[in-house]
Amino acid sequence: MISITKKPIGITNGKFHPCPKSPNCISTQSTDEKHKMNPLSYNTSLEEAKAKILKIINSLKKNKIITDTNNYLHFEFRTVLFRFVDDVEFYFDDSEKIIHFRSAARIGYSDLGVNRKRMKNITTLFQSEN
Repeated sequence: MISITKKPIGITNGKFHPCPKSPNCISTQSTDEKHKMNPLSYNTSLEEAKAKILKIINSLKKNKIITDTNNYLHFEFRTVLFRFVDDVEFYFDDSEKIIHFRSAARIGYSDLGVNRKRMKNITTLFQSEN
């Protein structure tokens, strides 16, 4: 029998849980290059930056919001074919005017680059939105 445990989600003292060694996780707070991406920067209010992220996520398929607090968002994305769940988190650091994010598969080892592609797409959409 296979035991599936939910991987840690959330922010502790402004930090996401670290990515595992497997290649199925991307984080702006990662220290190694295979998991790292740059955070998003904004020059608006936190509320406007958050609304922009919500608009982008709502335009994408197969997701639902799990947690929405003042400076944190957590979504579940489902893959089309096998309906695997990926957890996508955003942490808004308003003092630095940056949005950290983490996107990780809940199960398995490889995600065939899905999490990195998703976050590159969200980054592109965020930077091109007016």
